[in-house]
Amino acid sequence: MSDFDAVRSWLRGLQDRICAAFEAVDGSRFIEDSWQRAEGGGGRSRVLKEGAVFEQAGVGFSDVAGATLPASATAHRPALAGAPWRACGVSLVIHPRNPHVPTSHANVRFFEARPADAAPIWWFGGGFDLTPFYPVDEDVVHWHTVARDLCAPFGPQRYAEHKAWCDRYFFLKHRDEARGVGGLFYDDLHADGFERSFAYTRAVGDGYLDAYLPIVQRRRDDPYGEREREFQLYRRGRYVEFNLVWDRGTLFGLQSGGRTESILMSLPPRVRFEYGWTPEAGSAEARLAEYLKPRDWLVELG
Repeated sequence: MSDFDAVRSWLRGLQDRICAAFEAVDGSRFIEDSWQRAEGGGGRSRVLKEGAVFEQAGVGFSDVAGATLPASATAHRPALAGAPWRACGVSLVIHPRNPHVPTSHANVRFFEARPADAAPIWWFGGGFDLTPFYPVDEDVVHWHTVARDLCAPFGPQRYAEHKAWCDRYFFLKHRDEARGVGGLFYDDLHADGFERSFAYTRAVGDGYLDAYLPIVQRRRDDPYGEREREFQLYRRGRYVEFNLVWDRGTLFGLQSGGRTESILMSLPPRVRFEYGWTPEAGSAEARLAEYLKPRDWLVELG
């Protein structure tokens, strides 16, 4: 089995495990949409809609190829722009129904480029991040504790480096605020060699459920009313802004001629925008602003 095939096999299994775990929590089933890409490859897009816990959960697997690698995929290797390529990955975004359950995102991916007259060049990328609307310190600490612990076997600086990368990446520059409370993010991972880089990517992908599901179980039955629901819909607007303005994965999908429905599966099913809205001073909604600034959560809250 080639290295690419080994990663592909693990990713397909990861999609299966994550979907099964969410179905067990929600009681609803994912629908699957298998598709093929004219330029090469295809994927399996799975969506759970209008569930008891998840208003919409999208978990996609793709294995796609193309003749010209878009610039959005070569931020760290600009010389590869235009080279033939193949990529596979699992990407998911979960939009819960209850405003007290945070939105979450995870992605793990593997790229291979084949520049002319050179050996193939590969790299891994991925991470996960959390976007609460009514943050709870216990949940933030749990999320980052899982992230720190899965990073520990890969060196004392791995968590700090990839947490800081996540803080930089998931930042809405036009709003001067973070998308949420962060997590891990990395790209162009190759210097450790294939086996160790793949092991870390497996740790991130497999660690996502350990980080997220306990939070879901703690908050799924918290009471809420119209005020909390309206705030959730308003804050989902920030999620839309980030994904459409800043997210490189969205740009890569669109620039590479990807399947639009699968690319935009990450967007929330319901959202609202309101001009110039600000929360009431001292309210639970106003409290969120203090959590949208990158911080060392495990030191400050742990």
